[in-house]
Amino acid sequence: MYVGKKVTRVDAYDKVIGRTRYTDDLCDKSAYIARVLHSTIAHGRVVSMDTSEAEKIPGVVKVFTCFDVKEKHYFPTAGHPWSTDPGHQDVADRLVLTEEVRFYGDDIGAVVAEDEVAAAQALAAIKVEYEEYPFVLDVQEAMKEGAPQIHKDYPGNILKHTTIRKGNYEEAIKEPGLTKVEGWYDTPTVQHCHIENFICYAEMEGDRITVTASTQIPHIVRRIVGQALGIEWGRVRIVKPYIGGGFGNKQDALYEPLCAWLCMQLGGHLVKLDIPREDTFVSNRVRHAIRSHIISWVRPDGTYAARKLEAFSDQGAYASHGHSIVAKGAGAFPQLYPCDNVEVDAYTVFTNKSVAGAMRGYGIPQAMWAVESHTEDVAARMGMDPVEFRRKNLMPVGYVDAFSRNELYDDTFNQCLDKAMEAIDYKRKFNEYQNQTGDIRRGIGVSVFWYNTAVWPISLETSSCRMVLNQDGSLQVQLGETEIGQGADTAYTQMTADVLGVPLRDVHVVSCQDTDVTPFGTGAYASRQTYTAGFAIRQTAMLLKERILEYARELTRMPPYNLDISEGNIVRTTDGRVLMTLGELSTEALYSLTNSRHLSAESTSQIKSNAYSFGCTIAEVEVDIPMCKVKLLDIVNAHDAGKLINPALAEAQVHGGMSMGIGYGMSERLLFDEKTGRALNNNLLDYKLSTFMDHPRLKAVFVENAEPTSAFGTKALGEPPACSVAPAIRNAVYQATGVGVNEAPVNPHNLFRRFKEEGLI
Repeated sequence: MYVGKKVTRVDAYDKVIGRTRYTDDLCDKSAYIARVLHSTIAHGRVVSMDTSEAEKIPGVVKVFTCFDVKEKHYFPTAGHPWSTDPGHQDVADRLVLTEEVRFYGDDIGAVVAEDEVAAAQALAAIKVEYEEYPFVLDVQEAMKEGAPQIHKDYPGNILKHTTIRKGNYEEAIKEPGLTKVEGWYDTPTVQHCHIENFICYAEMEGDRITVTASTQIPHIVRRIVGQALGIEWGRVRIVKPYIGGGFGNKQDALYEPLCAWLCMQLGGHLVKLDIPREDTFVSNRVRHAIRSHIISWVRPDGTYAARKLEAFSDQGAYASHGHSIVAKGAGAFPQLYPCDNVEVDAYTVFTNKSVAGAMRGYGIPQAMWAVESHTEDVAARMGMDPVEFRRKNLMPVGYVDAFSRNELYDDTFNQCLDKAMEAIDYKRKFNEYQNQTGDIRRGIGVSVFWYNTAVWPISLETSSCRMVLNQDGSLQVQLGETEIGQGADTAYTQMTADVLGVPLRDVHVVSCQDTDVTPFGTGAYASRQTYTAGFAIRQTAMLLKERILEYARELTRMPPYNLDISEGNIVRTTDGRVLMTLGELSTEALYSLTNSRHLSAESTSQIKSNAYSFGCTIAEVEVDIPMCKVKLLDIVNAHDAGKLINPALAEAQVHGGMSMGIGYGMSERLLFDEKTGRALNNNLLDYKLSTFMDHPRLKAVFVENAEPTSAFGTKALGEPPACSVAPAIRNAVYQATGVGVNEAPVNPHNLFRRFKEEGLI
């Protein structure tokens, strides 16, 4: 059995020696080079463009402006499954190039040239005349009467407002003896910072267009490119090679539609569009900045009588993933700490800033920052131990969510807290760090998190798989669920080998998707990979096994119920005898003069279940109060991700997520100039990304409660590790200093302001 074992990644060797080929490696050198012209105002309209000087530059093939887009096919960009119900479709508000400017960096033109130098020179030579409008950068200012209107169909710039009402909040707060705890909590705009910037290239064959792109969602991008170009979706082919990271940024159709459009305008000639890092920060996607207001009414025994949340999500200039991010966070609020009386109002609001989309955690890092910072504040106000306060109020075993039908089957939270506390020696340190004085202080903080696996019942959840048996008994396995660096292909290999009964080395997962041949699947997002693909893998492998054993009946004269496959051999179960190898059977099947057969299987599994994935972070810090600096000394994440398919990959996933959480909690923030709307630190020098020099040794521990709804007992682990790190760091600083920093990150700027307000400096 391979599931549950630490096996080497199937793509490790090629990646280590540099043999793996990414999008740029595959593009022919004959490709024209495209570069995008971005607006230099935050809100307004392009009046005219003078491209005459740009067109004179040697090597320039063509300069395109927003005025060249004659057929205005508006399209959505979010990497969500399509719905035939218009009410469940994403907002179609983008054009390949626009004359209506909604943020500093909007796409208003493009240059195509023979080389990078000519393209860059041409961009600089274009002269643009604008009609400028007032702009707004603050999410709550954008909602006020008289604020600049960014999209005419959304009054008050509100993309969507949803509510949750449970019990009777107004009556509940009248209960005698309640303590009211209230706070505002802010998370900033950040960017994914994957190693490989977005890149794609497009070419035509006949009337069909092929786009090769660094994307997480090839089948979804196919549909979006078809919508953007106004052509049948079947005329579009998307190829997804190996990817150098995505983290949700590539769960959007970024520039595939524009690249395809440029290619078509140039008669189908190969065009490559490689986005510079500075553009990636501004003109791809960012994480939603969310401002949250929480009020809790607490009984003397530390239980909640009533709670209220207002959340304001900064969508930026276009809809992208839109309201689903803050809606997921809002949904976590009444579930993580169940309370009989809850009011939730969640708003997604347009501003004249970079477009916010999916990013690892999908609204839960922002929600956990608010909820777990507030939880710490409540525990402190009530004079209660922060861990014991959480244990008293956390979701109990047996809890069932009425909407998702998710159930907490095990005592996950207490088990995770216990493991994490033991791993970091929490109790000793917590007691030791009480009531400190002096300039240098230490603290230890806790945060838990809530997470759902996959997207059902909000959206379609489906996975298809194809398995083909080769002459030597090995297999090709194809799935629409994409490998984007997280190790999914290795997990798929282990699953397939176990169900089919073949050696791991004989399973070849086709890592690079091609929508012309890859079975339909919606891609990599929502921590769905092993959970959803597991259903299709098991179903398809069982179907193929049935066909193999049925063919073996003719060669062995044994009924299929007396046969099995073990380590690549056909064995008789009654006495364990090896009757033939799978390779011998397959060769006979393919080349038989009497009964030639191609042994393969393909099936689709629609998944109508979901699963909770929970855990916690404990962080230990040292705070230099005069210098307003925090040093992270120790940190541990504990997770219940169900049965681990590969413990080594699981640990690596957690380490990566913790690293992202450390940056989110301590240093990262994309800044915008209030006078112009321009991003001020859109590069890896000025944007303070966390590196391994900012980390202590990262610890990951697991509680393996097999998920009963899952094909292999597994559930979400890709995104959860990033969800609870930042508030744990914040809460450790709180214990050390008695000062709560409610605006992330906990960097010197925010610490200085808070320490000064509290009189520490």
